[in-house]
Amino acid sequence: MADNQRNSGSTTAVKNNNNDGTNQLTEDLGTVVHATDPAAYVRSLPAPIRRRLKALKRLQSDMSSVEAKFFEELHQLECKYETLYNPFYVKRFKIVSAEVEPDDNECQWPSEDEGDSLEDDFKKKASIDKSPDSECEEMEEEIDMKGIPEFWLRIFKNVEILADLIEENDEPILKHLVDIRVRLLNYGAPGFVLEFVFEPNEYFTNTLLTKEYTMNLGPDPEDVLSYEGPEIVKCKGCSIDWKDGRNVTVKRVQKTQRRKGQDTRRTVVKTVRTHSFFNFFSPPQVQEGEVLDDETEDILSADYEIGHFLRDRVVPKAVLYYTGEALDSDESEEYDEEGEEVIIDHTQESGCGGGDTEEGSEQEPSQ
Repeated sequence: MADNQRNSGSTTAVKNNNNDGTNQLTEDLGTVVHATDPAAYVRSLPAPIRRRLKALKRLQSDMSSVEAKFFEELHQLECKYETLYNPFYVKRFKIVSAEVEPDDNECQWPSEDEGDSLEDDFKKKASIDKSPDSECEEMEEEIDMKGIPEFWLRIFKNVEILADLIEENDEPILKHLVDIRVRLLNYGAPGFVLEFVFEPNEYFTNTLLTKEYTMNLGPDPEDVLSYEGPEIVKCKGCSIDWKDGRNVTVKRVQKTQRRKGQDTRRTVVKTVRTHSFFNFFSPPQVQEGEVLDDETEDILSADYEIGHFLRDRVVPKAVLYYTGEALDSDESEEYDEEGEEVIIDHTQESGCGGGDTEEGSEQEPSQ
């Protein structure tokens, strides 16, 4: 009987061990599911905790209302300071378009890469009798150059999100772009207008092209918890009065058609839309409550991003995008580490090296 009791105890111990293993496996699987599906984890929580989470969501909703009030007052403050910024933008326009020439005091700014000063240029010009005629003419052209030619076109080419919009046929037109301004809307629905100023040109009669963006400063009443600040909700462009044969947003396509049931053909010419920066001024028009297809949603999403970027970065800091200094800043903001750490050398573990170090992708060749 003692043997039977020992065997029974052993069997019970084995069963308990098996149960412990099963429970551990179940817990591990549950942890994996919860890690990949937070909603499943929340549903698995005890009712009192789920009740407290609802209270936290209620607090989050109330915070969103306060945040929306902050952005409303911020927009009013931006409108107030717009009048203080405008004189600087006007002065910038006048320098770029050669309406004024900055004096020596206004040109005082440290620089490491600049070439000879204007004074040195005049000294070189004074000694043109020692230079070949072609070099003399080139020197005169450089000194006689007015303003900053193609200022905005150069900025567009430097900024990737804008450069992607420009086609070859757009460049001759954008050389006539002399200013971009931002006008904040402080009446009715809040928003802003981008104003593109052109000098008279052979492509269209407009001297001003506009793009208006309407913003929603507060949260969506049906989805308060997703609120992340003001967002653009719609935009509208303007009509461009193209001169005959100069519209770069369309192209003429010749097609051959065959009549059904007959062996006769005819050639037709159709006008179709083509890629151009100037399509920016004719975005898709969406009715309120309309469900968007994927293509339209992608177009508008990219449009809103470009509008924000022009307003918040390019227009306020145009000179830094012209020189490329702002591009370095943007790239550093976008850079982020990702992936797992991988040990590429164990020499540090043997006491041969110092503390933590970072390496780039380039390595010196071994000698």
